[in-house]
Amino acid sequence: MVLEFRWPQRVYYEDTDTGGVVYYANYLKFFERARSEWLRSAGIAQQVLTEQEHVMFVVKNATIDYHLPAKLDDQLEISVRVEKLGKASVNFYQEAWRQNKDARELLCHGRIRVGCVHTVSLRPTPIPTAVLEKIDHLSAPLTH
Repeated sequence: MVLEFRWPQRVYYEDTDTGGVVYYANYLKFFERARSEWLRSAGIAQQVLTEQEHVMFVVKNATIDYHLPAKLDDQLEISVRVEKLGKASVNFYQEAWRQNKDARELLCHGRIRVGCVHTVSLRPTPIPTAVLEKIDHLSAPLTH
C-alpha cells in the first residue's frame, strides 16, 4: 500500500506572472510547503531537528514536468509520496492537481531527492532513527 499525503494550496497574486499564470519555479515552493506539512503531520519538527539533533534536510535534486498552467485563485492540491527511503535520503514523487467542475487536472509532477546533512559541516549524515521510523511508518515507501 502506498500512502499519499495531500495539502491544499491556493494560488495567490504573488505566485503568478503578469499574465496571471503560476510562475514555473513556484511549483518548487508548493512542493516544499507540502513536504514540510507532511513532516509536521508525522510529528517531525524541522526546527527541533536543527536545534537538538543538529541535522536538516536539503534538496539534492529536483526534476519537474509541466502539463497545464495553474492560474490566479486556483485551488490546488499538492501530493507527497515517498518513492525510496534511504539511511540519509528520501526520494519523493509529488504532483500538483487542480479540481475543475468536470475533472481533476494534473498540472505538474516532480521527483525530488532530499538529503539529511549535519548543520555545521553540511555533510551527509544518517537520518535520526526516530525520524526514520516515523517517515517509514507514515509513508509506506515503495522501496527501501
